[in-house]
Amino acid sequence: MEFQHVSLAQRILFGAGKASAHIRLEVNRLGSRKVMVIASKPEHHLAQATLAGVNVALWWDDVAQHVPLERAEAARAAAAQAEIDLIVCVGGGSTTGLAKAIALTSGIPVVAVPTTYAGSEATNMWGITEGRTKTTGIDDTVLPVTVIYDAELSRTLPTKLSISSGLNGLAHCIDSLWAPKADPINQALALEGARALSSALRGIVDNPADLEAREQALYGCYLAAASFASAGSGLHHKICHVLGGTFDLPHAETHATVLPYVLALNAPAVPEISSRLAVALGRPGPLDSDGPKDAAAALNVLYEELDAPARLADYGFQASDIPEAVGRILAVAPPSNPGTVTEESITGLLTDALYGAKSFPVLCTVD
Repeated sequence: MEFQHVSLAQRILFGAGKASAHIRLEVNRLGSRKVMVIASKPEHHLAQATLAGVNVALWWDDVAQHVPLERAEAARAAAAQAEIDLIVCVGGGSTTGLAKAIALTSGIPVVAVPTTYAGSEATNMWGITEGRTKTTGIDDTVLPVTVIYDAELSRTLPTKLSISSGLNGLAHCIDSLWAPKADPINQALALEGARALSSALRGIVDNPADLEAREQALYGCYLAAASFASAGSGLHHKICHVLGGTFDLPHAETHATVLPYVLALNAPAVPEISSRLAVALGRPGPLDSDGPKDAAAALNVLYEELDAPARLADYGFQASDIPEAVGRILAVAPPSNPGTVTEESITGLLTDALYGAKSFPVLCTVD
């Protein structure tokens, strides 16, 4: 066994009902005097309540998915003018993404308070969209210095959005199993993250107010992000970045929809890790069984139980968009992807995802 594993330096504070106290602790610990709070308009009141007792110098709510460059530049200018020395972002991946965009050019530290299961808060990846192209990069400057997880804050997240956000986290786990820098440590983190997320999402569907399930979802999404940050961006994320940045598809729903079809492409090439994934997703069985089929079956059962997103057509993607998407995906697809990446295979993948086709190994009979 020989590999190189990289772990990111970050402080994690976890506890239901503890967000306000933890934010005050970090503001004091970091010696901040001018705090900028980023929260979208729908979450402004939640952010205000969470930041009670903190002297906020600048509130910012101009947030959009995929971080359009013009919005990033406006937020950067506002932070510079207000002489901000700490950013606190409260919300989902778009909110965290904007905070990262400011940090990228200013070096201002970020404290992230996630209310969804996106996982961006635990990675050093940034993304900015300009001219229908989403550019991503890796820079430790954008890694939040602290992440504050509070399951009470995610209780307000509607069940449908909880499902798509949690499946976005699951996509981080599965992509990490065969991403360019996958290793045994981040595979172990990813598999435990997949187990926690699949269990948590079932619990949230049964009872959206279940605090223990919400805590498990946050735990799982952190493990997903930590494994993804180490393993790098695999084919799944390259596909979704193209679909989001070029065609403005919703982030979480796109990840959730595409995931089974990427698994269908890759699982047959990695049967051993697919067997372990099947067990993590709730389909127990011997590791020498048909791993790809078992993994696909387990994921399909989970999707049926959750009534998960299934068709890109539901979010505005069209058949006429496929050729451009295929060209952009082929240009960025990792050479190390286990499944064969060709114009034909990616066209087939996107066509299946467009219409929600159910074909082996995406849909398998459960014994």
